[in-house]
Amino acid sequence: MTAIPCSSPTTDGADPGTHVALRLTGVSLWRWDAEAQRERFLLRDVDWTVRAGEQWAVLGANGAGKSTLVSIAAAMTHPSSGSAEVLGERIGGVDLRELRKRIGHVEARTARAVSGRLTALEVVLTGASATIALRRQALGEDDRRRAAELLERFGCGELATRTFDSCSQGERQRLLLARALMRRPPLLLLDEPTTGLDLPGREALLAAVASIAAEEPEAATVTVTHHVEELPPTTTHALLLRDGVVVASGPADAVIESAALSTCFDTPVRVDRLDGRWLARAGAAW
Repeated sequence: MTAIPCSSPTTDGADPGTHVALRLTGVSLWRWDAEAQRERFLLRDVDWTVRAGEQWAVLGANGAGKSTLVSIAAAMTHPSSGSAEVLGERIGGVDLRELRKRIGHVEARTARAVSGRLTALEVVLTGASATIALRRQALGEDDRRRAAELLERFGCGELATRTFDSCSQGERQRLLLARALMRRPPLLLLDEPTTGLDLPGREALLAAVASIAAEEPEAATVTVTHHVEELPPTTTHALLLRDGVVVASGPADAVIESAALSTCFDTPVRVDRLDGRWLARAGAAW
């Protein structure tokens, strides 16, 4: 595999003075493989900087290390080596429970953990305490107003009194996105948010994600996916992973292109752009 050089923080077009939401320096993570009797690397020597207001995509095949990478960004996992700073705090030197309250995180486990008996409005309100429990006594009028605004913004206003169980999968994902934004987190992590959605559900969710750039301009967003078609047009930067190694990183237009994706997925890939969205075809398809 021939690695494509990553863009450095001073050459990616960003203002060096812009607030840094996430900085990984030389981060590696490994687990002991009992069968092979050796360490197995999940990530190796990752350098990555995400600044306020940037909308990042993390792309790679199954097993590339995408979810492992985002688990470090979410302050859920310690790196085996290297330095990981999230919202100005170094992992290993801060109470991670407090740090996680400042991070918005949408992943499959969240949907499974939320009580299906809660109404859509109540699901969003659980985000006020950064827990899956509804702490009514701690809620104020500002919280209820914020939740109602998010429901309307993401096209879920009419769902307010409907139970989470009775919502479609696409509606649930938009509710979880609204929930993650309740506390106006400076860092929002979306781990494969469109998985399992039909076409209308996917497009509704991507429209909701795209609105964040306008409505929460200081928030840094990271979207993890396998498919470039699942990226909103507001994506500003991209990082490509293969076997736990970064093969390209930098402005989206320079990274989400045929040569880089061909290296990332180890197969010929052609990338096109239509109406601000990316399309990719692999192998015999072109």
